[in-house]
Amino acid sequence: MNIVDKFTRYVKFDTQSDEISSLTPSTLKQLELGRQLVKECEEIGFDDVKMNKYGIVYATVNATAPGYDSIGFVAHMDTATEISGKDVNPRIIHKYDGSTIELNDRYSMSPKAFPHLNKVIGDDLIVTDGNTLLGADDKAGIAIIMQAMDELIHSDTKHGKIRVAFTCDEEVGRGTDHFNVKEFGVDYAYTVDGGAIDQVSYENFNAARAKVVINGTSIHPGDAKGKMVNASTLASEFVLSMPKEETPECTEGYEGFYHLIDMKSSVDKAKLVYIIRDHSKEKFIQRKQFMIENVQKFNDVYGSRFNVVIMDEYPNMANYIHDMTVVEKAFKAIEKVGITPGSKPVRGGTDGARLTELGLICPNLGTGSYNHHGRYEFASVQKMEKMVEIVKNIVTL
Repeated sequence: MNIVDKFTRYVKFDTQSDEISSLTPSTLKQLELGRQLVKECEEIGFDDVKMNKYGIVYATVNATAPGYDSIGFVAHMDTATEISGKDVNPRIIHKYDGSTIELNDRYSMSPKAFPHLNKVIGDDLIVTDGNTLLGADDKAGIAIIMQAMDELIHSDTKHGKIRVAFTCDEEVGRGTDHFNVKEFGVDYAYTVDGGAIDQVSYENFNAARAKVVINGTSIHPGDAKGKMVNASTLASEFVLSMPKEETPECTEGYEGFYHLIDMKSSVDKAKLVYIIRDHSKEKFIQRKQFMIENVQKFNDVYGSRFNVVIMDEYPNMANYIHDMTVVEKAFKAIEKVGITPGSKPVRGGTDGARLTELGLICPNLGTGSYNHHGRYEFASVQKMEKMVEIVKNIVTL
């Protein structure tokens, strides 16, 4: 089974996580893909395979020679919450010619609207049917790791111990809540959870989530004068009070933002959910403080109707990487396949951010997939195959 077979099999599992759920994993359907991966790992010939009670799949490839580092590779099974991951119907476009891709009668994507398409002209692309996301984030990473291990196991390549982990709930910030770093037992690791395959990412956002609850006073509108306080109206005022130029659609590079990701409201109660992001630790702290102070300003006007709870999600791994050897090794692995490597700040995060904070240095590698978290997601077969070679190079260098 080649990497396309693996990938197109994995994306058909509905593994969308759920930030509201109190379960671990947050959706039990993630366990279905976990069980499939356990089965495949055993069939491929991993030396030790298990899925723990939290849904994390661990697998080992024993060392074939002394003197090599022990290395881990990590990818996540769940898909994003923004759009459905059910009934994914992947389609392969052979030798993409640079034209507009018609996903269905309603949706299409062109290189002008989605410039990443200009980087994959001539490649075979795997796209959606326009009704769901694809799930390349991060099932492309899973497929790359599985294919690389498959090829290593069935070769006479010399390497150290390799550990693989497939996590749940990364998209809702819980991917490493029950990750056993000590048991994983490697010198360092890499997440395979990015876009461009020339990038080795070791800088990411500091991340937090803020939930603002607004309590109104519901009165019959016919008798509301001087009595009703409409929580929906207050919610609208609050949203408009946030910095308009500090949103994802207005920022890039190292610029942080506030992002309203969910809003539910009625006259009686409203709830706003924001994610707060910044690469700078100092600015990140300032952003959280601004949210608290803004809530207090509204309470000063409206009488303690606003409440905010802010929860940290993951840190910038750059704050914890004090030795760049692991990054430099990945650079060499990429150069070995004829690609010039680089590193740009990640405007997001991976399981690696939290793992690095916990003491396991874990920068991020690309997958050759783009436009994640939406119906316009696509993956390049050739770049996924090239990424398999890069992973193998990391192991054997």
